[in-house]
Amino acid sequence: MDVLIEKVKIDCPFCNKEHILEKRKRDTVGIVKGEQINFEEEYFLCNITETDENEFVTAKMMDENLLKARDEYRKKHDLLTSTQIKEIREKYKLTQAEFSFLLGVGEVTITRYESKSIQEEAYDKLMRLIDKDALLALDYLERNKSKFKDVKFRKIENNIKEVINKDTYNYLNIQEIYTKYIEYEGKSICNGFKEIDIDKIESVLKYVAQRMNNLYKVKLMKILWYIDFIYYKNHKKSMMGLVYSHQRMGVLPIGFDEIIKLPSIIIDEQMKEYDGEYKSCYHILPNEQYKTKKLLKEELIIIDKVLNKFATYNTDEIVNYMHKEKAYQDTKQNDIIKYDLAEYISL
Repeated sequence: MDVLIEKVKIDCPFCNKEHILEKRKRDTVGIVKGEQINFEEEYFLCNITETDENEFVTAKMMDENLLKARDEYRKKHDLLTSTQIKEIREKYKLTQAEFSFLLGVGEVTITRYESKSIQEEAYDKLMRLIDKDALLALDYLERNKSKFKDVKFRKIENNIKEVINKDTYNYLNIQEIYTKYIEYEGKSICNGFKEIDIDKIESVLKYVAQRMNNLYKVKLMKILWYIDFIYYKNHKKSMMGLVYSHQRMGVLPIGFDEIIKLPSIIIDEQMKEYDGEYKSCYHILPNEQYKTKKLLKEELIIIDKVLNKFATYNTDEIVNYMHKEKAYQDTKQNDIIKYDLAEYISL
């Protein structure tokens, strides 16, 4: 595969003048640590020169191509990529030198890992552990306290404690969701024959928030219902395993207050006027810093179908639309809406 990225005007080493060249990318093979590695490289192509030598890379491009090859090697051997190492470092708001000191290695070690060298397996495991356990990061900071000036140490200590507080809050919130779903353990018609999947819910929340402008709490809850029920209608199981109940404002998932606190989205609480009174409303935004798992192609087809349908609907309009659904009309206040009613959904 050879693809044109863009056309740029730069100095051409073949023509010895500035003109338009093609910046392209293609699949190629390189050698990393004695192994053949497939990766995607970028290069410039000059269409003016008449010789066979009409391709070149800049120094920066060469470094980037080499990093891509090393990262493909890392993926093959289940090692953190350079980007993943950077994400762990930035999670704790550390510079490359500070992360090196925290790990107890040389000052430029992390700089090399993010740009040139491939990390040893032992340090890869340590970085993964520190990523998963902020308390361990705090422990390593204390172990290597002598490498930091006191002011810098306290600042990093506070950064790590912020992560600990967030992780604790998220953990407790997720446990509260699981608590509310205890009576729905096991696959049943209430959860669409799928137990609740927090990772999938987080992925769907972030994707919906990225795709839909002016998204608010009530509308989001309705969109989740349509996604789960249409997916069930097509695949005979729900996408997220949520259980939904009949409420005055339409269908709501069990634990909706905890669901909107999941870290893949950000809640911007606003005050809006309704019938002469100001009430709180919750504007939903994607948390671009939070990594979610990829959604499957068949899942994206359903989600996009729902989003396209309700793209221009405001909260009242989507509530009124849902109130006409047979699944809503055939159930009463607080009833669980079972997934077998998905066959009647009007979308």
